[in-house]
Amino acid sequence: MTTADINITARKVSTAAPARLRLGALTALVIGSMVGSGVFSLPQNMAAGAGPLAILIGWAITAVGMLALVFVYQSLATRKPELDAGPYAYAKAGFGPFIGFNSAWGYWISAWVGNVSYAVIVFSALSYFFPAFGDGNTWQAVLGASILLWLIHILVLAGIRQAAVVNLIVTVAKIAPIVLFVGVAAVAFKLQVWSLDFTGLGNVSLGSVTAQVKSTMLVTLWVFIGIEGASVFSGRAERRKDIATATVLGFFTCLALYALVSLLSLGILSQPELAALKNPSMAGVLEAVVGPWGAILINVALVVSVVGAFLSWTLLAAEIPHVAAKDGTMPKFFGHESERGVPSTSLLITNLLVQAFLVITLFAQSTYQALFYIASAAILVPYIFSGAYAAKLALTGESYASGEQRAGPLFAGLLATVYGLWLVYAAGPAYLFMCAILYAPGIIFYVWARRETNQRVFHPAEAAIAGTLVAVAILAVYEMWTGAVSAL
Repeated sequence: MTTADINITARKVSTAAPARLRLGALTALVIGSMVGSGVFSLPQNMAAGAGPLAILIGWAITAVGMLALVFVYQSLATRKPELDAGPYAYAKAGFGPFIGFNSAWGYWISAWVGNVSYAVIVFSALSYFFPAFGDGNTWQAVLGASILLWLIHILVLAGIRQAAVVNLIVTVAKIAPIVLFVGVAAVAFKLQVWSLDFTGLGNVSLGSVTAQVKSTMLVTLWVFIGIEGASVFSGRAERRKDIATATVLGFFTCLALYALVSLLSLGILSQPELAALKNPSMAGVLEAVVGPWGAILINVALVVSVVGAFLSWTLLAAEIPHVAAKDGTMPKFFGHESERGVPSTSLLITNLLVQAFLVITLFAQSTYQALFYIASAAILVPYIFSGAYAAKLALTGESYASGEQRAGPLFAGLLATVYGLWLVYAAGPAYLFMCAILYAPGIIFYVWARRETNQRVFHPAEAAIAGTLVAVAILAVYEMWTGAVSAL
């Protein structure tokens, strides 16, 4: 999950000689953009609410839904090359400025809340060596995470983007331990353990198979966030058609790795044992097979990987409102840059929010899993409206030549939209309420931006949406205050 890796590398490529990327290089870049911290915690995250059958179904649904989203972004990149300001640009072009703003706002929320989860998982991993860090939400962990956050802030302000050597180390740290884990787990796999409670119905707390499948949805979404960034390299490809091929190959490679990590783990430890592991749970599974060195390897690999991703996503989280400010979607002050070209105001606001949430994790005892659930739910708005925009173009024929086939793009757009809506349903009220609380304040900034550009603030339909959002946010605050709903 590191779209920023793509964006940063794209900047470097653009300033260098016009090297052309072949299919193999493009595929590697696609894989690197998606593999982040999530895979290291997949065994516990998936087993926490589901048995083997539901996990299989969950991955099948994810394969179909995310592949549809892959085709949506490939289609939109080809048909609307002028819309290069991120996924929110599609929502804005297709459904108006307020929907576009909320897509940008949601993407930003997802990015910086995701950074909070990175900070938590880093210190959760370090607790293997320093137990005081606990699950990454003790005061020692929050203090350490805060120091890490502001060190990265200083590095970014200094103009440091990402050294090639660091990038290489991070990439190897991501992929090599995962491949090693899959190989070891495949050898140690025991069918009798995997099939012990195949449906998960033997554990009453998991609920029905449908409920179990729903519990896997935000987990599987989390590990694929960043898939929309692959099309950034379209202008650098040796052959334009390789973009789609590389994206599909990269997607299926990651899908295979992710599914194998979660499913093979169920053949080593039972579902209740996996659910009880602390994150990064891949370390606990490997330790059960090879001993303590397995846990050490995974914990070290995760720390290196996530610190690199933390740097990348700090840049991305700061750039989202910065870019949106440039086209009037966000208030102008977000567009301020330092002398080194760093989006300094946006960076400061973003990291202050990360810091605030780190403090909240201390008092609310928020876990990595709760945080990435919020980040996953927050990104659904831009994903849903990207799919809907692709379907709209296919229905109206805009950007299509006369007689050009539209059934495939229409199906992909509708399927991606339905998948996004299913994820909204699967998220459940707790995380949707939390997102409503985070989305509602954005209305203030939307009004601010519209007045700066002397444009009408709301059309009637937009005013109704804004009113509904505020009402849901107020209800969410009340429900959380009374303890009826809890997301953190």
